[in-house]
Amino acid sequence: MKKISLLTFLTVLTTLASYAQSTDIEMAEGLRSSGKIWVVVLVLLTIMIGVFFYLFTIDRKVTKLEKRNS
Repeated sequence: MKKISLLTFLTVLTTLASYAQSTDIEMAEGLRSSGKIWVVVLVLLTIMIGVFFYLFTIDRKVTKLEKRNS
């Protein structure tokens, strides 16, 4: 019972703390106004596609090795 009440208290506390923060992010507003946010999105998308491609190729190689050793 103590664990549940402590978890509930911490959840409420973190929720209230998130409401206390301001929602104005100056850096994001500056990037949006100048149009550079799309450059950031493109770079992140490129990195994520590269990571997924790398993981896919590693998975295929591991699967091949597992089939060969079975």
